[in-house]
Amino acid sequence: MPITRTLIVSGAIASRDYQDVHHDAEAARAKGSPDLFMNILTTNGLVGRYLTDHFGPGAVLRKVAIRLGAPNYPGDTMELTGTVTEAVGGTVRVRVVGANGLGHHVTGTATLTVPVTGGTAAP
Repeated sequence: MPITRTLIVSGAIASRDYQDVHHDAEAARAKGSPDLFMNILTTNGLVGRYLTDHFGPGAVLRKVAIRLGAPNYPGDTMELTGTVTEAVGGTVRVRVVGANGLGHHVTGTATLTVPVTGGTAAP
């Protein structure tokens, strides 16, 4: 996923996070960052979208626990990956990692309920 200024700024605005480091590059630099950077709420939304896109429209996020690491700066790319660590009935637990050019931007776990077909979770 390309990390653009538009994605960073629109995510901050949509989540009502008006901290200047998420929309004003000069302010971010004045505070020691090389550029503006993505907020945790946007990251959380992208993780949720990644999971529900994978598990389908019947999937429901029940719990998401993430930690931020390397910042997402404009011009970088983030690749999200997930590993199912447990699947019992319609409940799935997933370990999620989002990596960019600097390292791991986000790590965490999520619990979802997914439709059960033929005795196993789909897809």
